[in-house]
Amino acid sequence: MYMRERISQGATDPKTKAIYEGLLEVLDPPRRAIRLQREMAAAAKAAVVVKAAAERRAAAERRRREDRRRLNQGSPTGVERRAGIDRRAGRDRRDR
Repeated sequence: MYMRERISQGATDPKTKAIYEGLLEVLDPPRRAIRLQREMAAAAKAAVVVKAAAERRAAAERRRREDRRRLNQGSPTGVERRAGIDRRAGRDRRDR
């Protein structure tokens, strides 16, 4: 009754509402069971959507002809950091 009076007087902050809902669930256990079932159903529905999207992406990846690991995409900054002298093709640098 106290919580109902507080809410009717205008105490509508989230903390008061959470306490009121929690007390209702303690006093009326089927209310909690219904809320949990509703939440689990929503979570299961969302999981199905995520799984379908992942399967579509996987199918699209398998259909690609080129392998992204074999493509030479160049430097990510657009400028090669190493000069041709510093490259390891050529003479052995350990013989100095």
